[in-house]
Amino acid sequence: MADAYEKVVLARKKGRASGGDYIRALFTEFLELHGDRRYSDDSAVIGGIARLQGIPVTVIATHKGHSTKERLERNFGSANPEGYRKALRLMRQAEKFHRPIITFVDTPGAFCTVGAEERGQGEAIAESIMTMSALKTPIISVLIGEGGSGGALALAVADEVWITENSVYSVISPEGCASILWKDPKKVREAAQSLKLTAGDLKRLKAVERIFPERDDDFSELKKALLRKITELEKIDIAELLARRYERFRNF
Repeated sequence: MADAYEKVVLARKKGRASGGDYIRALFTEFLELHGDRRYSDDSAVIGGIARLQGIPVTVIATHKGHSTKERLERNFGSANPEGYRKALRLMRQAEKFHRPIITFVDTPGAFCTVGAEERGQGEAIAESIMTMSALKTPIISVLIGEGGSGGALALAVADEVWITENSVYSVISPEGCASILWKDPKKVREAAQSLKLTAGDLKRLKAVERIFPERDDDFSELKKALLRKITELEKIDIAELLARRYERFRNF
């Protein structure tokens, strides 16, 4: 069995399915929408409207890309503030038209540059977290690779959070943790173990509800689960849904 840091390596492995791959595999009639209506478009975040076996949904995903060129264009899945603002625009649109929201998270964290900070990176993440906590429509988030810090949490405030078996989710990378706590990058394995970032750890801590096996190009189990859960969540009164979402995160 892989230890915690080996799971991190697997989550970062080049060639594994990222957000755009899940969208293509699970949905039909996907129409990608662009731009945050404030500054620009951000290719690290893909979002739009689609159908999940006939059900209209809003889909948002961080996407790392596969080729070197694409990964550079998409900032390796690290979003600028306009990426989070684009996602927020699409989520508010989903609320207006009573569409469930499904997000797929695969990011080492928000993009860290002077420009991103100047354009309000922290504020964009905070607004996304605050808004998702009160959106009057069902939300499901799926961690499909790296779930890094606030950059991941900004798209994962949901009624249910799921994870694939070789994905991770943590407040900081093991490398960052080792550098801060021990001042020693060689302590990366110890840091990974301490962070409790694996799917199994997160399930035991009740930070995620379900773990899905990773089978090459086989998303059938996840698709069936999404259909069942969306149908179930849409039957719940909105006030009750929001109360449950609030309690889910307060219980941490």
